[in-house]
Amino acid sequence: MNTLTKVNALIKQQEGERQMGQLKVGIIGCGRIFPMHALPVEKREDLDLVAVCDIKEERAQKAAEKHDCAWYTDYMTMFEEEQLDAIHICLPHNLHAPVTIEAANRHIHILTEKPMSITMEDAENMVKVADDNDVILGVIFQNRYNQSSQLVKTMLDNGELGAIKSSRLSLSWDRSDHYYQSSDWKGTWDQEGGGVIIDQAIHTMDIVRWLIDDEIDYVDATIANRVHQFIEVEDSAEGAIKYKNGVVTAFHAVNYYSYDKPVEVELHCENGIVNMVGDYAEVKLNDGRTFSAENDPNETFEYEEGVKSYWGVNHIKQIDNFYDALKAGEQPDITGKEALKTQKMIVAVYESGKTGKRVIFD
Repeated sequence: MNTLTKVNALIKQQEGERQMGQLKVGIIGCGRIFPMHALPVEKREDLDLVAVCDIKEERAQKAAEKHDCAWYTDYMTMFEEEQLDAIHICLPHNLHAPVTIEAANRHIHILTEKPMSITMEDAENMVKVADDNDVILGVIFQNRYNQSSQLVKTMLDNGELGAIKSSRLSLSWDRSDHYYQSSDWKGTWDQEGGGVIIDQAIHTMDIVRWLIDDEIDYVDATIANRVHQFIEVEDSAEGAIKYKNGVVTAFHAVNYYSYDKPVEVELHCENGIVNMVGDYAEVKLNDGRTFSAENDPNETFEYEEGVKSYWGVNHIKQIDNFYDALKAGEQPDITGKEALKTQKMIVAVYESGKTGKRVIFD
């Protein structure tokens, strides 16, 4: 065997080993968020997107043609016919739990979009079944990977900001009646599980809870549908979240504004004040020093046309973290157990808002 033949044989062997080492991935749900999962999976050489699934046949077939993979309209059939290592769940909120539990019982790793579920019981069951079957459960909260979030978290963890004294957050976005009428599940209690809190404000509320990093004492909230005509759920919410360390978060969220105003977060700390507006953060310390951070405009990823720009590259960062951890036999940054903390807070907002009573945490 001459040298060239040996080299070609080695290349073929290495290619075969790489293909054998690929994890087989399926995505369930081919709607608006689908590209944010499909394209990051495709870019990794250690992953193979083998199947997609959607109850709407035309949508599933179109996604499969675009990504050169199999398609299904029933995820149970997909589980039976494909030897999957991991799935991504991009479904209506009420389906996150049953699909997660079925996948975990089949020893398939799971990365689901937020929220975990629409009830605390389902979310806790998701974690339990994943643990029982020794599979990894990750939950998407991609905004934790913003440069602004990372700067503030670092300065809190290293003590430069001192303890947080209080915090506030405000979200004013636009989700019109047309937005809800174009969906067959949004705006419903039994499928979406809520409105502006569980679908829009949840990301910002997760960031603030993650930064405070303490157990919650109580949640006292009001919710209402003040403007929308065609939904069951709330389009406005406000209230207070008190933590056991004494920090109180004042929150206000509406989705009947005329545009998506950048989300605002302020943290009043012992050594300074943090102002986060959209993806930008400015930290002003009492000693006069100022720090700032925002997402790098040169850090981009080519999603398909029409995908909202604010999703940026942070889905990719979290998806990469999930698979890097999985292959290393470790837990990802945002596990089901970590996401349970935010789930409990969101469920308490709804309980307080519906009953008119303060929800005291154990």
